[in-house]
Amino acid sequence: MEFNSENNAEINVKINGEVNMGVSMETEREAVKTAVMERYQLAKARVKEIMTEECVEGTYVPFFQKTAAFLSELADVYEYVEDGRLYRAPMEELQKLNRRLYEDVLPEHYKNSYANPSCAAAAFGTDMGRNLSFLYAELRSLIVFAFEKDVAEITIRMELFLEVYTSFVCVWEEKRQAPGAGDVRQMLYWFVCDYTAEEVEKHLRRMLCPEEDFALRLIMDSDLEDLRYLYYFGEYITENELETARHLNAMSAEAVKKLADTYTEGYRIGFEATGKDISRKKTVNIRYCLGFERMIRSAVENFGRLGMKPTIYRAGVSIFQGKSVNKNGFFATPANKQYDFDHKDDEALYLDKQYVNRRLEALRAGYETLKKEASLFGGPAVVEIFGEEPFAPKAKEEALALDAGQQKLSAQYRTAAGTMQNEYIRGEERSFTIIAFPVPAIGEKYREIFDETVKINTLDYKLYQGIQQTIIDALDQAAYVRVKGMGRNRTDLKVMLHRLENPEKETNFENCVADVNIPVGEVFTSPRLMGTDGVLHVERIFLNGLEYRNLEITFRDGMAADYTCTNFDTGEENKKYMKDNVMFHHDTLPLGEFAVGTNTVAYVTAKKYGIGDKMPILIAEKMGPHFAVGDTCYSHEEDIMTYNPDGKAIVARENEISALRHEDMEKAYFNCHTDITVPYDELGELTAVREDGGEIAVIREGRFVLEGCGELNKAFDGGM
Repeated sequence: MEFNSENNAEINVKINGEVNMGVSMETEREAVKTAVMERYQLAKARVKEIMTEECVEGTYVPFFQKTAAFLSELADVYEYVEDGRLYRAPMEELQKLNRRLYEDVLPEHYKNSYANPSCAAAAFGTDMGRNLSFLYAELRSLIVFAFEKDVAEITIRMELFLEVYTSFVCVWEEKRQAPGAGDVRQMLYWFVCDYTAEEVEKHLRRMLCPEEDFALRLIMDSDLEDLRYLYYFGEYITENELETARHLNAMSAEAVKKLADTYTEGYRIGFEATGKDISRKKTVNIRYCLGFERMIRSAVENFGRLGMKPTIYRAGVSIFQGKSVNKNGFFATPANKQYDFDHKDDEALYLDKQYVNRRLEALRAGYETLKKEASLFGGPAVVEIFGEEPFAPKAKEEALALDAGQQKLSAQYRTAAGTMQNEYIRGEERSFTIIAFPVPAIGEKYREIFDETVKINTLDYKLYQGIQQTIIDALDQAAYVRVKGMGRNRTDLKVMLHRLENPEKETNFENCVADVNIPVGEVFTSPRLMGTDGVLHVERIFLNGLEYRNLEITFRDGMAADYTCTNFDTGEENKKYMKDNVMFHHDTLPLGEFAVGTNTVAYVTAKKYGIGDKMPILIAEKMGPHFAVGDTCYSHEEDIMTYNPDGKAIVARENEISALRHEDMEKAYFNCHTDITVPYDELGELTAVREDGGEIAVIREGRFVLEGCGELNKAFDGGM
């Protein structure tokens, strides 16, 4: 049988599709399984033959033979899992298998891997190299599908490989040359387009439907004392995951329950504090890093008592779920962050208007199919990690990158998809929570730092609530806030605040204690854009897993007018890095949030252990004033009245951009929000300036000077 996109489309059986009239659902499912298995067996047999064939132009023989050998091994792994040998294997065997599956992209081998765009381009030329590196990276997703026993996902990718290989064989036989890079690109393009609808619905099911329970069953049914279970997920397992699991296993049941209770109670309070009815929600999406299963198991039980079932889906490994350095789902330590970075823009190979429309149509159809499930979805509960070695990526011209038109399309899709999601999972009805813990990579004092983090996550919120109210009372008197850096920090910003019509009953700032954003420690607002001007600068910061040196954004009337950093040799490279990863391909973004962090304990802990560069933004944002580019904190919830503990209504819930939602939703939201913190030791002043020019100093030279806030300075002196 010849493999090509037309044949694939003809023999494709939609696994989640409608059943035929007059045929029982069970019969239909069995027919689907049989058809898919037949395709799998055909594809597997042909792949094994290619391992020794030399039927293509000589330059490409090593690529196809090596890739075929990898696919053949993955077929063996699938069968190894399917017949239960995985669960009977000793630890040493599991570790060797895990290493073997991922070693090709490990840093010490990556230079010579076809997954590396530079290697592929050197072997095949830039255009063909990008195509084949894309293909090779996509085929690597078979690792996790083998462990999930998802033979359909394995099969369609094997068939893609065979389609590409067959084209090379045919052109070599006819013309004694390789096919054109454009022809190969078309095959890859149509593969993505042909399967987009199914893959979109499949991903929605993983997020919304508790019966998609691959990870949940491993968490709830495994013997967590037997660390072999970590290898059942199919992720790359390192000492981070093993030592984290050992550490939690060594903790008392009460201590583990305290971790889980802090996490799930934050989620519950997030609904309560905003007047949302959690009893109407039946599902919660748990996102976490492997190793925390004992805590997650306890959290699942807690959510059950709230009447909620969890969904736990894997972070993206395929082009259909989206690849990123910043993982979103359940995951383990990346085998190589540079590999993830090199392929983060792989959509450049196929992204055009036709594809965007097709994907949006598929997303709409998926939400319509799962409308009920979407209405019962409460939102994510996230466990973040920190402590890994900071990652400074290397930009490669051989890697796929979005052109200007594609950047606009990507931004438009992100906005449209976010708006559509809010139709089915309404912002005014959902909530979330986020908590963070260190991993062993943070250093020899890991267990000590872990215990310190637990303390940070469980600080006395009543104490902070009172101090933060004092700060809010001062800031509410201001027309604007002046923020300046000191030393080498060049920050000089004027942040405009909304005018309070009734200061006795209204406030600009939310008093944020330990609910959705754990730990405690900030007051925040959505500033006015008009008149918000100046420069935001930080010497060194890590955002979503990426390092930025001398990050600088210039604001004019609250919009990013210019932005740069000094990571790379040229201004063009630096601006592109910022546009791709901070601006998310938008030409400009508004200043969506201004906040004053008050968690001096977290700041001092970071200094004490020398881990400031490893702190997640969740904690780092509490360690000084921070500024978010993108949507406000009240995105899609601006029309819900929110109140502080003192009873005052928070009126600063929108800005001039989000106010456009009444006219055009796509102009109102950007579906991104990136917090950038100026740490205390780079902060010269934070001053509230009244309309009459009077000033109220809140922070000077990194210390709180506002009366009533002295307790926060005790951490600097070893107290608190």
